[in-house]
Amino acid sequence: MKITMIIVVVLLALIQFIPIDRDNPVADPNEEIKLQGEVKLIIQTACYDCHSNNTQWPWYSHVAPVSWFVAHDVHEGREKINFSLWNTYSAKRINRKFQEIIDEIDEKEMPLPAYLILHSEADLDDAQRAVLIQWAKSNLEPSPADSLSDQD
Repeated sequence: MKITMIIVVVLLALIQFIPIDRDNPVADPNEEIKLQGEVKLIIQTACYDCHSNNTQWPWYSHVAPVSWFVAHDVHEGREKINFSLWNTYSAKRINRKFQEIIDEIDEKEMPLPAYLILHSEADLDDAQRAVLIQWAKSNLEPSPADSLSDQD
């Protein structure tokens, strides 16, 4: 039992030296989404850590193996939607992202429950969800199929 504990402690110490990419790539300010008012505050508080290049890397993101999961979630989040690169997206992609925002917020899938454990300030109430959904809907361009159904 004592040898097992020593091995576990040594392994935990050694994995701290495995490099993890905790970058915040420099982005052109002209590429960042332009937000105002309450929408800006909500998105910066609840979304930016995983969906922008402005991640605040907390202390536990430097301790393996937790750091592996945090870095993975941030990099995956940036791949799905990155508010720091918003203006590099095509109009079609932006429209798709607005629809995804509506769906994720409406279904309460974002922010992730695991994130909320240590970031209670990111837990959205119904009013904040409504603000984000209304903002996304107001920016959503109707699809050609929507235009055709309106004419019927």
